[in-house]
Amino acid sequence: QVQLVESGGGLVQAGGSLRLSCAASGSIAGANSMGWYRQAPGKQRDLVATITAGGSTNYADSVKGRFTISRDNAKITTYLQMDSLKPEDTAVYYCNAKAIIRPSYNYLELWGQGTLVTVSI
Repeated sequence: QVQLVESGGGLVQAGGSLRLSCAASGSIAGANSMGWYRQAPGKQRDLVATITAGGSTNYADSVKGRFTISRDNAKITTYLQMDSLKPEDTAVYYCNAKAIIRPSYNYLELWGQGTLVTVSI
């Protein structure tokens, strides 16, 4: 079974920081792009940040300068460092990966189970 396992969500005051982690497990040889999305109550799921295997990054305008995405290719893990958090960052955060599956080496898009981030005033 292949899956993404997230950790690191929680409750934090505005202006604080949190770090999310997402690790791939199972018969996975690697991942092309990895990223984070978020979904606030009553809203659609939106892109937060993505990172390619080569390290190129892309951020939503609303998080630029505050959030940093990184990855460890050897561990097939991605991280999201969130600083200067605002109440409007409150959402369920989902990890995403374009995984390369063994033994076929085909691509499979995976989603994590989601982790709740709550930012209080």
